[in-house]
Amino acid sequence: MQTILGAGGAIGQELAKALTKFTKDIRLVSRNPKKISENDQLFSADLTKNEEVDKAIEGSEIVYLTVGFEYKTKVWREKWPLLMRNVIDACKNHNTKLVFFDNVYMYDKEFINHMTEETPIRPSSKKGEVRNEISQMLMDEVEKDQLTALIARSADFLGVHNSIPVEMAAKPLLKNKKANWISGFDKIHSFTYIPDAAEGTAILGNAPEAYGQVWHLPTDPSPLTARQWVDMIAEEAGTKPRYNALPVWMMRIAGLLSSIMREFPEMAYQYDRDYFFDSSKFNEHFKYTPVKPKAAVKEVMKELKKG
Repeated sequence: MQTILGAGGAIGQELAKALTKFTKDIRLVSRNPKKISENDQLFSADLTKNEEVDKAIEGSEIVYLTVGFEYKTKVWREKWPLLMRNVIDACKNHNTKLVFFDNVYMYDKEFINHMTEETPIRPSSKKGEVRNEISQMLMDEVEKDQLTALIARSADFLGVHNSIPVEMAAKPLLKNKKANWISGFDKIHSFTYIPDAAEGTAILGNAPEAYGQVWHLPTDPSPLTARQWVDMIAEEAGTKPRYNALPVWMMRIAGLLSSIMREFPEMAYQYDRDYFFDSSKFNEHFKYTPVKPKAAVKEVMKELKKG
């Protein structure tokens, strides 16, 4: 049995598809899980409760932690350490392997121009501090030989859901409005295509040699700027590219009215400099070629147009 905690999210749903290459026994866990494949086992659970996490994991060979909490620092501080502790304890209790789907918020902002698995850990945001705390909780157990686990890290997503290019560029362009971006359009920004991220996570979970390590999930190495991304999106939208750069001060003003916008300014450093995500370790080890940006954008836009 391979189990996905947080199966209802964008990554969880794609991961459920990818795992069918490795097993027919897949358990989907969330508050209201829905089948992706006919044989999926559904398990409803509140993952903030220790006893429910333990029951959800029982009988699993591998567990994938792909949960996504509300994008608020307060929520992350309250829920992430608790969830990670619950999952670690349950995995240890049932001798289950753990694959943690992570992001890059904990990396030193002065080194995000070329991120590898060896990039210095020095978070410069409150959310980054939380991510660092929970990833360290996991690796401490691994180093003590108490847990078999790995960390799979992704850059920002490219996909129909939870995707900056879609929310800030594709949706406005489809309405004949300007594409928005934070700071400006001339910095490099890597995006991990969600199906690549999901397939990479499934591959890692089923590769015994991958455990005990941090891995960057497969991401095309093309050093594209935000402007180049917008141009590709506009072409698929059938419109001319138009650009609107949002300065950080404007986001702070918007934050007075919107709790979501209030969370963005501390992450603005990811847009005022090059943000390049290197997954060569994964690509070379598993002989994997990520989907090319143009093909990924074409597929995402096709799905968006369906509504």
